Amino acid sequence: MKTVFAALILMMSTFSFAQSEVYTGYFSSKAVGGYDTVAYFTEGEPVEGKSEFQTKYKGANWYFASQMNLDLFKQDPEKYAPQYGGYCAWAVSAKNDFAKGDPEHWSIVNGKLYLNYNQNIKDKWNQDVPGHIAQGDKNWPTLIAK
Repeated sequence: MKTVFAALILMMSTFSFAQSEVYTGYFSSKAVGGYDTVAYFTEGEPVEGKSEFQTKYKGANWYFASQMNLDLFKQDPEKYAPQYGGYCAWAVSAKNDFAKGDPEHWSIVNGKLYLNYNQNIKDKWNQDVPGHIAQGDKNWPTLIAK
């Protein structure tokens, strides 16, 4: 019985699951950890969304701080959704792999939102932002096709 249980655990490892196009965490359906992606552009800082202002997009639930932000997102989700589905931009570019993006470690570059895993990783990202974006844009289509 223990052997069967161990085999099931191995089969359920994170490597056996296909990655979603939008990062939500394992036990959540919230994109960007429930933060309002429009607020990064309008407020210049992360703002937590509210459950009364939400929509579905690319299989995830997106939360917003206001009806106005929800409406802006619905009009043009690609403008406000983070690049690489909210996964860590540095991991996508430098490692050609997935890692969670943290809504507190972000940047907007050329009108696009990028999230990183933590401040240390964001510092690495900041060392060559144009290079990381070029490599990430190249890696992303093959990562989500796996």
